[in-house]
Amino acid sequence: MLTLEDWMDIKTLHQQGHSLRAIAELTGHSRNTVRKLLRQKRPQPFQKPQRASQLDPFKPYLEQRYRECALSSVRLHEEIKPMGYGGSLDVVQRYVKTLKPARAARLKLTVRFETPPGQQAQADWAYCGRFPDQSGQVISIYGFVMVLGFSRLRFVEFTTAMNLEHLLRCQMNAFAFFEGIPQTVLFDNMKQVKLDSATWNPRLLDFAGHYGYVPQTHAVRRPRTKGKVERLVGFVKDNFLNGHSFADLDDLNAQARVWLHSVNALPHATTGQPPAELWRAQEQAVLTPLGAVAPYQLCRQVTRKVDWEGLVRFARSRYSVPPQHAGQQVVVELRGQQIVIRCGDLVIAEHSVAARPDSCLVQEEHLQALWHQTVRRAAVEPDGAPPHWQLRLVSEVAQVELSHYQRLAESPAVSPAAASLVKPVKEAA
Repeated sequence: MLTLEDWMDIKTLHQQGHSLRAIAELTGHSRNTVRKLLRQKRPQPFQKPQRASQLDPFKPYLEQRYRECALSSVRLHEEIKPMGYGGSLDVVQRYVKTLKPARAARLKLTVRFETPPGQQAQADWAYCGRFPDQSGQVISIYGFVMVLGFSRLRFVEFTTAMNLEHLLRCQMNAFAFFEGIPQTVLFDNMKQVKLDSATWNPRLLDFAGHYGYVPQTHAVRRPRTKGKVERLVGFVKDNFLNGHSFADLDDLNAQARVWLHSVNALPHATTGQPPAELWRAQEQAVLTPLGAVAPYQLCRQVTRKVDWEGLVRFARSRYSVPPQHAGQQVVVELRGQQIVIRCGDLVIAEHSVAARPDSCLVQEEHLQALWHQTVRRAAVEPDGAPPHWQLRLVSEVAQVELSHYQRLAESPAVSPAAASLVKPVKEAA
């Protein structure tokens, strides 16, 4: 096989004035080979001659099936055997190996989607690890990150939970940091945002409607469509967290604010401009002013089932509701120091937050209603419902004539003791 060095040697010898025969003798190649190489303006890579293969008629089918389903070589081999393929599995495996890099590249292909000023923000959570608190209890730390799509202005806040209450509060803090609200916010497919693939979390929709933005989620298994915030997650972990120490959660968030003002003032790798300057020049004015919207009233909200004692469990304590709601699903809300329990749109009970865990707060009217219902039921059905089966406790008593016992007593085969037992019966008769 001819190499680049061979081509260069032949070209050099020809420029020095050597004839074809001399070049052939010096290089060991035939004159035809020397002549062919001299005609080439640049070296041509060696191409393996194509040979016909039994697999050739089936390659389009194999490529399509692998692109759609990524089937294994064994599966593909089983599928093409009934179609007439008589070759070995090894041939199929070698061909499928050539398809894998192309498929992997297609999965990574992403179209960069740029948005105009104020149109979109992207938000996500980042798990940051587990650390002991002041009492020694190990807790998890999460980072909420949001970035404006046009200016790349960044925001991060660290919390100890990723529930909906924290998600809404972090969004409010991000809007305050951006001094405005974008038209849309692109989220991950998390349970706090969507209950399932088709059902939005109603509280998130209420929050979004209050602030006037449209929530969106990326396509399933396509997180690269929100690449701006995905890159921000890695940037926060590497540029801010890695190699630093923090006293507690408050110190962590305080240092994060200082870091944000610093990195937002540096040129961004994609736009080439500092996010803070780009935001101030073109994006700040088109965001919905935060002062035009009243602060959203945050409350912790969970769904619970009323037990058969007319109580609802919430935060390690129990609270009473009217007994007619026993067995039903209700919504429990924590509003400041007040517990509000709703069934549908109807508020059925309100309590002050229990002072201590494992408390049981029962209102007098709920207890009286429960007592009244249970006593009334006992009066109406004292023995409970009648059984749905029958039992006849009837036995027949055999009647024997007294003459029968007399004959037994007079029989010589009966002992005197047994005869004495029969006599009282005879006298009583």
